[in-house]
Amino acid sequence: MFPIGDENGRRRGSTPLVMALLALNVAAFLFLQQCGADPRVASSLGAVPQELIEGRDIMTADQRVADPWTRRVYLVPGLGETPVWVYLTVVTSMFLHGSLGHLFGNMLYLWIFGDNVEGRLGRTRFALLYLLSGVAGVAAHVTQAALTGRGLLTPMIGASGAISGILGAYLAFFPRNRVYVLTFGFLPAGLPALVVIGLWFALQLVNGLGGASGGVAWMAHVGGFVTGWLLAKVSGGPKKPPVSGASDGVEWTILE
Repeated sequence: MFPIGDENGRRRGSTPLVMALLALNVAAFLFLQQCGADPRVASSLGAVPQELIEGRDIMTADQRVADPWTRRVYLVPGLGETPVWVYLTVVTSMFLHGSLGHLFGNMLYLWIFGDNVEGRLGRTRFALLYLLSGVAGVAAHVTQAALTGRGLLTPMIGASGAISGILGAYLAFFPRNRVYVLTFGFLPAGLPALVVIGLWFALQLVNGLGGASGGVAWMAHVGGFVTGWLLAKVSGGPKKPPVSGASDGVEWTILE
């Protein structure tokens, strides 16, 4: 199922942080990463599990890797010098993406689900939820790498952990909101957020616990989602005042 929109009837006010995050992520990909043409940016500013575990910068040599099918030889850049404190890469990695498709997918989810959550929480709490979910996503990925011994020197990049937190918050706030998706790749349908996001999370959890890779940090999605859901449950967001009235002698009150 491919999401294309959602109900915005419960959105409150403008959502400048969503727009700012969209702009920052796109700008980083276009100008800093040169549309993905400079892989050394990711190797220098990505979150490398071994660096975060040891608390120090690690540099490795470039490697030449031959594709067993095409026999073409590719140059895989080694880890470059990190120009910032290594623990700051937890944040810098959130604004880097591996490809145009990677960027588009993350920004689409941010655009669809972020406005409702920002409208519910307000700017400050939305910013905290986004940042803390991203940090939790990196922490979950590093923990899995440390336990399995896989991907310790592979930079992790992408806003997926933070955006997964937005999905978790959206599910906590708007479980019955209708999310519009393309089923079977072309057939539009409106389904409850509980179904759409619930299935999405189940997929992340199965792949993460099953050790699937394919270049996707599945456990970062899980960690970010759970953190966003918990923070939403704790914060609650502003409540609408109850609306009361009477009709035909019957008094009624609408609570959100």
